[in-house]
Formats: sequence, C-alpha cells, structure tokens
Amino acid sequence: MRIARFSIDGNVAFGAVEGSTAPGAEGELVLDIIKGIPFADFELSGTKVPLNKVRLLPPVLPNKVVAIGRNYAEHAAELGNEVPDAPITFFKPSTSVIGSGDPIAYPSFSQDLHHEAELAVVIGRMCREVPRERVKDVILGYTCANDVTARDVQQREKQWARAKGFDSSCPLGPWIETDLDPSDLTIQCTVNGEQRQLGRTSQMVRSIEDLIVHITEAMTLLPGDVILTGTPAGVGPLNVGDEVAVTIEGIGTLTNKVIKRG
Repeated sequence: MRIARFSIDGNVAFGAVEGSTAPGAEGELVLDIIKGIPFADFELSGTKVPLNKVRLLPPVLPNKVVAIGRNYAEHAAELGNEVPDAPITFFKPSTSVIGSGDPIAYPSFSQDLHHEAELAVVIGRMCREVPRERVKDVILGYTCANDVTARDVQQREKQWARAKGFDSSCPLGPWIETDLDPSDLTIQCTVNGEQRQLGRTSQMVRSIEDLIVHITEAMTLLPGDVILTGTPAGVGPLNVGDEVAVTIEGIGTLTNKVIKRG
C-alpha cells in the first residue's frame, strides 16, 4: 500500500494512493482517505479524492530523523573518506523535513549545497533493542529522501548539525510504500532532468537490518521516526533555481526546487 499525507480545504489526512505511476499508465491517481492513522489499525473510508486536487505533505512528521553517513563505499571514496568501522549516525531535526513539491531554501551560511539521494525507512511502532529477526516487524514502509548538505560547512565544522540540519534540508516523499523488498532497488537523482546519481540499495555497506539493530541498541524509535540509509556516489552541487528529483524503484519520485532563502 502507498500511504500519503495530504491537505485539502485546510484539513490534513492520510490516504491510500490508488492507480499506477508507471509511464503510459491510464487514469489518474486518487486517494482513498484513511480512517485513523497508519501507525495503528485503520480502515479505508471509501471517500476518494484526486491526487491532483490535494497538496502532498511530508508523509510523516518524525520525532527524529536518524541518518547514516558513508554507507556506500563509492560515495565515501568520492569525498576522500574511508568506510568507517561502525556506522556514522547523526540527526536531522523535525524542522528540516519538507514534502515533495516544497522548496529547498539555500542556506545563507553556505556556498556549496549538495544533493544526496537516499532510501528512507519509516518506523511503524515504538521499539528499542530490536533483534535482527524482528526488524521487519517495526518497519511501516519506505520513502524517498534527499539528505541535502551544506558541504562546505560539513567540511569546516566538526559537527554536522548545521550542515545537514538546517530548515528544508530533509525532503521526504512523495508517500510511504509499505509492500516493498528494499534489498536491491535502483536509486536515481536528477537535477534539471540530468542524471547525477545512479545506484542500488544492494551496494549498502550495512543493511537496513544492521542499521536498525545498531541504532536501537542506543535509543528508542517512535512511530513515524525516519532512518536515512546513506547515499550512493555522484553527489554534487545544487544552485538556486535547480529542480532536484530523487526516484527510487517501487516507490516513486520526490521533487523539490531550490530557492533563495529569504
């Protein structure tokens, strides 16, 4: 099931996305409004609205976004780094999250903004110290993410909080796909239609199971929390006016335009 969060006539709701996003598919996408929230038992209301009549919002409002650095060997190498012995974890605050179609505001304190296409894992239930064999039980689904990074600030400052945590630095969307095998999916990033990144989730140094076991050894994850699993090689600059799109096989496309912060 594809679950979207959206607003219509000033009201916010979740809905199940119906219809095909495949090129050439006939018919428009519609949303069957969900009774309740997707983190508990819910029903479809049968009330349907066209997707093009609503505003898509970030598919979740996470309490926290836990991100993983250098989880693709070629990406680590392209920035002159080694693959770490243990996962590098950092946080992106909830205020960094935006949805598909929302603008990325170029931070005033940076002159070198980069895109980083990533698979995001959405947590479905409160969990800690999750054993490997139970990891699938705590996952609601998957969505596209862009770990937008002020690269010059990241290189200059020892902590990554400002470089990766500024407002609008965590686009998520367009929706959550709950029925998906994430082990070998294509990840692509384009800027103004030109391909920049192309990789596969099978290239991850550490699997999603590894990451969730590692993270929950230290902290409790809550429903709606998001894990960013790392980016493949090909990261590069974004400029004001650029349109950046992250496409992940089996999920869809997350699109955002870069604007001047003001």
